[in-house]
Amino acid sequence: MKPTVVKIDNLVKRYGELVALDHFSLEIKEGEIFGLLGPNGSGKTTTINCLLSLLSFDKGEIEVFGREMTPTSYDIKREIGVIMQNVAVLDELSVRENIDYFCGLYIADKEKRKACVEDAIKFVGLEDFVNFRPKKLSGGLLRRLNIACGIAHKPKLIILDEPTVAVDPQSRNRILEGIQELNREGATVIYTSHYMEEVEQICTRIAIMDKGRKIAEGTKDELKGMIRNSESVSIEILELPDDVREKIAHLPHVYETEYDGTKLTVRCSGGRHNLIRILAVLQEAELGFGRVYSELPTLNDVFLEITGTALRDSKE
Repeated sequence: MKPTVVKIDNLVKRYGELVALDHFSLEIKEGEIFGLLGPNGSGKTTTINCLLSLLSFDKGEIEVFGREMTPTSYDIKREIGVIMQNVAVLDELSVRENIDYFCGLYIADKEKRKACVEDAIKFVGLEDFVNFRPKKLSGGLLRRLNIACGIAHKPKLIILDEPTVAVDPQSRNRILEGIQELNREGATVIYTSHYMEEVEQICTRIAIMDKGRKIAEGTKDELKGMIRNSESVSIEILELPDDVREKIAHLPHVYETEYDGTKLTVRCSGGRHNLIRILAVLQEAELGFGRVYSELPTLNDVFLEITGTALRDSKE
């Protein structure tokens, strides 16, 4: 069994009457890319700040690498790289100088630091921009610089708090691929986001947070197995008599139907031939229809069923 890198036990954090973390517990094993998924205000960033001892908390315990984490645990913090949502670089320094400065906070040896800086520059693909000041970089390149500053010292634990906010698709893909490469090189990663597609793409295990509580945890397949919806069938159709819709609603494994006048959505729980049965009912009724597609459940479906709110609708 792999060792535990992060252990959070029964964490409570209050801001006056507001409970930001409500008896939150978490355990992350070495080598994982662990996703914290939830809307803004769910407690993701508060969890990270408590984990790093940047915030005090009212109750609970936090261990990193098997040792208690405190504000003065500098030996532990040297093994952690942090990339927060807000870009934190120095405008007066060039790309290379920024990375060297932040790497120098951890590595004193100049030759070793120089090699680490060059590795970080290549890793994020900023070779053509090493002499640029941050203000001359695009949003995506600035995010890459922010990541390079956080990982240049080759930390064992890397924490990324929504690193792809407001970046272009090309930079987003580069960042996600980079995270997976860091993990393959041995880093344990904590990745927070409200973009369910990113979490589903890269994370080996996921915890869904809402209102300071952990409401579900597991691999993406385990999370999807917790909900009733196993398949959603959508059919573009301009005419759907009530008796036909009722017949579809009584098919095996169908538990919900919706029709808005142009599209029929049928949600199924289990079963292997749901689409075939639905189309057979429409063909028997001699009804014409357009595009047909079947979707497996997403993490948003998990969040919707557990909380009653779609994650994409609750980000703001």
